[in-house]
Amino acid sequence: MRAGPSQEDIRRHNLGALLRHVHLGGPISRAELTAKMGLNRSTIMALTSDLTAAGLVREELPRETGRAGRPSLVVRPESARVYVFAFDVGPDRLAVARVGLGGVILDRREAVRRRGPFALEELAGMLAGFARQMRRKTRDDTVCVGAAAAVSGGVRKGDGVIRFGPNLNADEVPFGEELGRRLGLGLPVSVGNDANLAALAEHSRGTAAAVRDLIYLHGDVGIGGGIIAGGHLVGGHDGYGGEVGHMVVNPGGRACGCGSHGCLEAEVGERAVLDAAGRVGGDQQGREAVRAVVDAADRGDIVAQKALKRVGDWLGLGVANLVNIFNPEMVIFGGTLRDIYLGSAAQVRTRLALHAMAPQRERLRLRTSSLADDATLVGAAELAFAHVLSDPLEVLARASG
Repeated sequence: MRAGPSQEDIRRHNLGALLRHVHLGGPISRAELTAKMGLNRSTIMALTSDLTAAGLVREELPRETGRAGRPSLVVRPESARVYVFAFDVGPDRLAVARVGLGGVILDRREAVRRRGPFALEELAGMLAGFARQMRRKTRDDTVCVGAAAAVSGGVRKGDGVIRFGPNLNADEVPFGEELGRRLGLGLPVSVGNDANLAALAEHSRGTAAAVRDLIYLHGDVGIGGGIIAGGHLVGGHDGYGGEVGHMVVNPGGRACGCGSHGCLEAEVGERAVLDAAGRVGGDQQGREAVRAVVDAADRGDIVAQKALKRVGDWLGLGVANLVNIFNPEMVIFGGTLRDIYLGSAAQVRTRLALHAMAPQRERLRLRTSSLADDATLVGAAELAFAHVLSDPLEVLARASG
């Protein structure tokens, strides 16, 4: 006969659930927590007391209630005290942020990354150096409870190895291990695919906060995707799920960095946009180059408009395929795809009308990322906070020790 959860297991679960409400939803009263969690007032009081004693939250009287009687205390995250480091490694950009409990970006650094070989030690050293700069500016009573990185590539589940990252020139790179060693915090560094983490960020803090079935499409040099079904990320057996950029939409089409032809990435990514607009070899590349094409189209440039129409057709076909397979409630466009979609929405919707089955598209909503260029960084922060939200007191005790 299988034993049920112990009282300590239940307490740990409830502490994590309460902290998650505060972390994602912001300040909330004890009364609201009682209603949301379905627990009695005395249990909520005991849980908030434990989290307050640990320095994870604080309780305050509400500023104004407008109601008679004793007001319910408001529980707030200790954003200035408890934080994580979030890293974003893209083809053209490096970003590091110190993010407080509650999702508050307390400090950040950014740098341009030159395209070329993935120099692991140099790159990890630079990122760790940024983190140390920020850490030196913190108060003595602050505590780092986690670190995580979003990278443009396929990451093996469990050990933070970048198995493949053609747009980063990375292959079998032990990135999490090296960055953790360089940080010297005694904490593991979790690593995830940038589009997957951005999908989680939009699901928890962005456009899709109340949506359980969504597809997030991320544009950079290439195209990535994050799929959330029933509120859970579709990661796949080894963690490589969501590589929608390598879905073939045009057999025999443009060559792709993965070795295939006609992938969504090859037909919609940065090179495809610049080729179609006649801008390959110019001074601009990366996000700014793609956005320059969209801006030119907005100003009436015929060549730029034709380029967006062509790319929008392939993007719409890819979205139609995904909609038929996953039946999402929402599709979100982020990174450079945010701009490309805004410039080619008519083509995308036309392809959906032609190729997506009516029941799947009837209630579909197409949206752009509300987190914009920070989506991947916010997603990395949420990955770093996952440990403390699952076992708040144990993680804090370990980090403070």
